[in-house]
Amino acid sequence: MSNVDRGYRFDGGKVGFLLLHGLGGTPMEMRYLALGLSKAGYTVVVPQLAGHGGTEEDIRSSTWQDWYASVDAEFTKLKDECDQVFVCGLSGGAVLSLNLAADRGSELAGLILLAPTFRLDGWSIPWYARWFDLVMTKGFANLIPFVEREPYGIKDHRLRHMVAEALSNQDTQAEAGLYCTPGGTILELRWLTDVVKRKLPGIKLPTMIMHPRFDDRASLNNAAFLQRHLGGLVETVVLDDCYHIVTIDRQRDVVLERAKRFAAFELASRGLGEVPTPALPLQAKPEQDGGVVAA
Repeated sequence: MSNVDRGYRFDGGKVGFLLLHGLGGTPMEMRYLALGLSKAGYTVVVPQLAGHGGTEEDIRSSTWQDWYASVDAEFTKLKDECDQVFVCGLSGGAVLSLNLAADRGSELAGLILLAPTFRLDGWSIPWYARWFDLVMTKGFANLIPFVEREPYGIKDHRLRHMVAEALSNQDTQAEAGLYCTPGGTILELRWLTDVVKRKLPGIKLPTMIMHPRFDDRASLNNAAFLQRHLGGLVETVVLDDCYHIVTIDRQRDVVLERAKRFAAFELASRGLGEVPTPALPLQAKPEQDGGVVAA
């Protein structure tokens, strides 16, 4: 499996969205959200993080600085094209979004953080994983693989089965992400979060957090931590019918609608659009495919 750039973009207006996938994931995680934002008229860019999209060795040899450099470069290009740019990240991509906001805050229109992950403390994480906090060197960390396991961040059974098949199939694994993330990569994420934690009080951008109540990988404590430490206005939406990969799972439509509403409100506050109507309650009702929509 070669390292192929699977990032993509949708051209739209002068307001842009930079969407960042999760650690060990691929741009495909953000496709539903990207398509929805594109239909709303935004220019949308979904880059592939450096070191991703290839083999375990590719990601093992990359650092968080490499991931961030690719984010910063894509933001620079998008900012040259658009008057306003929102940044939205999933999981580890949310942490990278925060680092970008800390470094280039005045250039961002707002932040959307989806299941932000500062600690892997969700209910499906093995109890012995807590001992990984004692690991301090990348060489030793790489002896400890983090293998994908049930429920793969997906609550919907049909979607979960599809993801499991894609992860285990050599032909589709490049689109779905790695079945096993090297421990050194998880250690790089910890080093990144250590840096970002110190910067949080200085991040004063309008921020929306969307986090699952029953996140299997990163508990709701991650969102609460950000609420306490971010320096600006924070709006939090607790999702009640999905697991970690909120851009794919049952409430992906809720994530899309709340993201569009957040952007519209922030643009209106700058005199660049109309104030959106009040949000509807997050009441779930079944779809035919087992998903949910906002009632």
